[in-house]
Amino acid sequence: MTKIDIISGFLGAGKTTLIKKLLSEAFTGEQVVLIENEFGEIGIDGGFLKESGIEIREMNSGCICCSLVGDFGKSLREVVDTYHPDRILIEPSGVGKLSDVIKAVQDVQDEIDAGLNSFTTVVDVTKCRIYRKNFGEFFSNQIEYAGTVILSRTDKAKPEKVEEAVALLRELNDKAPFITTPIAQLEGTKILETMEAGKSLEEELLAEVTCPECGGHHGHGACCGHDHHHGHGHEEHGHHHGHGHEEHGHHHGHGHEGHGHHHGHEGHHHHGHHHADDVFTSWGRETIHTYTKDQVEDILKRLEEEGAFGNVLRAKGMVAGTDGGWIYFDMVPGEHEIRSGAPEYTGRICVIGAQLKEEELAQLFGVA
Repeated sequence: MTKIDIISGFLGAGKTTLIKKLLSEAFTGEQVVLIENEFGEIGIDGGFLKESGIEIREMNSGCICCSLVGDFGKSLREVVDTYHPDRILIEPSGVGKLSDVIKAVQDVQDEIDAGLNSFTTVVDVTKCRIYRKNFGEFFSNQIEYAGTVILSRTDKAKPEKVEEAVALLRELNDKAPFITTPIAQLEGTKILETMEAGKSLEEELLAEVTCPECGGHHGHGACCGHDHHHGHGHEEHGHHHGHGHEEHGHHHGHGHEGHGHHHGHEGHHHHGHHHADDVFTSWGRETIHTYTKDQVEDILKRLEEEGAFGNVLRAKGMVAGTDGGWIYFDMVPGEHEIRSGAPEYTGRICVIGAQLKEEELAQLFGVA
């Protein structure tokens, strides 16, 4: 089946740069069709009106590029039937609503051998405030419906400007992963993995935490007879953005506002001997804050040795280093590991434990 990926964003946001990177680093060996679309508008190109249908041109990368005007569904079907591509990239042009593009694909995907795979919005951090003010609903819609938000110009903007942009955009979408690391520093495969929504750090850790009841490991769901309800206040965890894309559960960034997510038994006393300290909670943040290895070492030692942060069972994270590299850390009581690693899409920290003290954790990591 052909995968359909939508990449939206205002003119100049960096969509073309992203697409070229994905083509050269993530989609190698795939037959790809790029569709630029006016979605029902009259397209004017080179001084003449294009007729409805498909206009084809070859791109250097071997990707076929189409411009569609008119009956989108009919044209999309024609592209699939003619080229049978592995992947179709749709780049909506103009100030269109992402929700309209998603709906247009959903309306025809059951009739063709293709399915919606991801929907991503690229945003210039230096312009998001003025765009939100000037374009209102059109800008907001692109953010609200994005499965992933990629921030461009993060290497040109001051850190406080990036943080301001993230806070502004999080008001519109508090579920999707935000890629804040400059895409030039990320592998195309890492960007695609994020767009397609891999596991969150929180989910990875929960799958590894030992259950106090039976000593086993439980992820989201299967358990030893007592329910570990991983209730995030987000309607049982599947953040489906309201556009019917069921297989795209975005379990990302739950902790960016520092809320404690209780992964405990919450009233389900199947064995009659649950105690408050058996309940897992998690605290996490996405952050662009930079650290030295010595700072991370000190943080982990304090987590291990001091009781001021609650009963910490596990801590894990990937954060940007002050030297331009990335620092990965992993801690269980009594031991920790710090190493260098590849750039992540944004800095991520997660702590799992019981009776965690969120404000103290935020201050410890410098993200209060």
